[in-house]
Amino acid sequence: MENRAFLNSRVIEEDMQDIYARGLDWQRLRGKTLLLTGATGMLASYVAFFLIYLNEKHAMNMRLLFHVRSEEKARLRFGEYTDKPYTSLVCHNLCEPWRVDERIDFIIHAASLASPAYYKTMPVEVAEPNVLGVYYLLQLARKQGVESFLFFSSGDVYGKIADGAGEIHEDDFGAADPLDLLSCYGGSKRMGETWCRLFFVEHGVRAKIARIAHTYAPTMDVETDPRVFSSFMKCVKDGTDIVMHSDGSARRPFCYIADAVAAFFLILFEGEAGEAYNVSNDRTFLSIRELAKKLVKLRPELGLKVIAKERPKEAVYLENNFNKANRPSADKLRTLGWQCRFDAATGFARVWRYLREKERQGQSESCR
Repeated sequence: MENRAFLNSRVIEEDMQDIYARGLDWQRLRGKTLLLTGATGMLASYVAFFLIYLNEKHAMNMRLLFHVRSEEKARLRFGEYTDKPYTSLVCHNLCEPWRVDERIDFIIHAASLASPAYYKTMPVEVAEPNVLGVYYLLQLARKQGVESFLFFSSGDVYGKIADGAGEIHEDDFGAADPLDLLSCYGGSKRMGETWCRLFFVEHGVRAKIARIAHTYAPTMDVETDPRVFSSFMKCVKDGTDIVMHSDGSARRPFCYIADAVAAFFLILFEGEAGEAYNVSNDRTFLSIRELAKKLVKLRPELGLKVIAKERPKEAVYLENNFNKANRPSADKLRTLGWQCRFDAATGFARVWRYLREKERQGQSESCR
């Protein structure tokens, strides 16, 4: 490999080294074929980065099948690694059965439209990969006899649990209105989880579930993603005051991507089939206002402020106000040996460092 930063980023390279050093049995992947759906997404791309890193730095000799909607976006995301002989880009309609000629050993289903910006405008497309997509991938997993299958689910499956409940564990559930547009995401994730359980019970498919809480990454799209961590980081990047479209009291467990990716592989390797695990930084449980105040400190020289305004009535963003004060517990995941290493201040500082890296690279390119 060339003597330069992995994927042209010191931040990403350091994160890959951190994940590798967690001590998981990475040899389980040696010589295996892994299918990853939604590979260019914010979370899945970091999984893809790590798989590439294992091949490049540790000679794991894996076959990597990256399911993508756009080959152009994949090439922008992964650069020269899309042309490696061990990598194949797969464009497939998740609502249709799979026909794969080669042997597959592991499947990670991460494809999903997770942003609330889509809940009003594309609710069908939000639900499809979580219901039909999971079903057809589990059929493929059954046919192939895969070693392990991981479904990216969400804390939205819990529905509305009464405030004051404190911690939310994997066997806690509240009400959810199936006719509420929010159910296009949370309700479909519930069905996806049910498929995982059913295929394990009836067909022995070793399907595991990651219920992912609020996770952020350098790969977040700060320009278009309306979720708070992305929109707040855009304000930091642009040097403008952070505007909250709420009172900022809702509390969230913000988890950095390196911790999350370590959790994903731990569940894939060691999780119980047919079971779900919260992936949640429950030791860093911040209000939206507290997060905003931390982020403006990334550029103290600008004296940025935190301002609260009502969300415009014409906004398409459909806010989920469920469980504003309840914390998804990661106790079950910790029984597998997981540790969360990054607090919010450290994790978001890494995101800001990455954004500056990209900005400097852009300036360098424009000067050529």
